Amino acid sequence: MSTSRVMREKIWAKLKDVARPDTRFHTNFAEVIPDFQGSELATERVVAEPAYRDTRFAFITPDNCLVDLRRRLIAEKKPFVMSTYGIYRGFLLMEPGMVPEGAELYAAWLDGMEHFGRPITLTEIAERGRFDLLVTGASAVSLNGVRFGKGHGFFDLEWGMFTDLGLVDETTPVIAVTHDCQVVQENLQPSETDILVDMIATPGEMHRISRRAKRPRGVKWPLLEPRQIADTPPLQELQRIQGLA
Repeated sequence: MSTSRVMREKIWAKLKDVARPDTRFHTNFAEVIPDFQGSELATERVVAEPAYRDTRFAFITPDNCLVDLRRRLIAEKKPFVMSTYGIYRGFLLMEPGMVPEGAELYAAWLDGMEHFGRPITLTEIAERGRFDLLVTGASAVSLNGVRFGKGHGFFDLEWGMFTDLGLVDETTPVIAVTHDCQVVQENLQPSETDILVDMIATPGEMHRISRRAKRPRGVKWPLLEPRQIADTPPLQELQRIQGLA
């Protein structure tokens, strides 16, 4: 069994005690990165950061633990992009004017994002310019910044697409929001596709990472199955942009 799989299962056993069950997947952490007790405190740590305050355009993953952060972004009229579940329907844009006052919390849920947000292509994202901040959930994240998701590699894939288009790079702040029990004390060795984070926001504290390795660049096409490309419209769009299709 791989190190990442062992780490995930070890963390998932602890996470069951603090996770807020998902409406569709309950506590099946192989299918959902859940919300957890105290996620609002972790959000407060994120919004206190200069990287958040200065953000003009952000990317936020569709993880349940980021509902309160998405609510704050909407309320503060900060535009952001969120991927749909599994990236099956690409990306959604949320920007000022899309959500009536008082509906910010509903709009921050995944169903609300689908209702109030609008689909946006990679080309349209690139026309708007670089992301100032990326925030993601995680199954586990180590104190040297190695993040593990559910095991499907969606965030790694999104990062690859964004680097191919020049929307993010080594200097782009990446924050992981997790429960304290999801923080791994050991230093872990990143794989060729693992995205290293700069900060880990938990209910208990903000961990700041001194990264000693570079983040990967580009979509690793040889690692992808044809079915995954067929099921992911932005990958097909990127292939057209790059002249691969």
